[in-house]
Amino acid sequence: MPMGYLLNRAGAWAFLLIPLFSQGIAFSQTPETKSAPAADNQDRARSLLENSLKDKNPETRTHAVQSLGLVSATEPWLSELEAMLDDKDVEVRLATITSLVDLKSNRTVPSLRKALDSNVPEVSFAAAKALWALNESSGREALFSVLDRETKSSSGFITKQKRDALRMMHTPKTFFLFAVVESANFAPVPGVGAGVSSLQGILSNPGVSGRAAAALLLSTDHSPEVLQALRNALADTDWTVRAAAVHSIALRNDPALEVDLIPLFEDKKEAVRVRAAAGYLRLEAIEAKSGISLK
Repeated sequence: MPMGYLLNRAGAWAFLLIPLFSQGIAFSQTPETKSAPAADNQDRARSLLENSLKDKNPETRTHAVQSLGLVSATEPWLSELEAMLDDKDVEVRLATITSLVDLKSNRTVPSLRKALDSNVPEVSFAAAKALWALNESSGREALFSVLDRETKSSSGFITKQKRDALRMMHTPKTFFLFAVVESANFAPVPGVGAGVSSLQGILSNPGVSGRAAAALLLSTDHSPEVLQALRNALADTDWTVRAAAVHSIALRNDPALEVDLIPLFEDKKEAVRVRAAAGYLRLEAIEAKSGISLK
């Protein structure tokens, strides 16, 4: 069955799910915030992300690097991500590689080539896929080498990934979410991230709800009713729904919506806070590039 057909059907189902991810809302409106100078909010967002990247908890660092896939491909974030390739935690390094691909910067190619030499198979394979996505010949060579070795062995990381992929194809719910991830690698505004790493981070949570999946699917729907539903979802009692709403609002690429993300800087869940900060900086960058101030 063509992927385009599946995704069109998925989009139709998601539209029907708007009431579902609205049911868990604790408040009908986004919490009001005191007005603050844009520079202050930028500093808060940057500090939040920088502190999370340095946190002792690897899960916190993972959420931070996932969220950086939403920001613009500028400094200091490119350098911050490159540095995270040396993190001692494997999951942090894997999320970092995905976010580097999100930002689509050839400047990161040398760092990804270095990651190819990792003694952790998951990391080297992720680096190979990333280089391939950036049209780097070293990625093709690495993948070919992996394939050549794989034909001589029935064990290893690649085989596990093949089994996981086949399992997804036979499970409607997981395949549905898999299709979302695979189709999300786009960034309609040049210079900003595609957000795939952030998306994967939300969907990989075992407790992710149908409302969160609906919020993610509706990220490309620009109708007023969907926007209001996403704004309402920012106050949902389920943190995965709040994180998904932040993600989807950021991907609308509308600087006028940055004010909706500021209250989430204080969210009780790290995964929500860092996405709100990254989304805010993304929308600030888009506004600056347009040369039109909305404040």
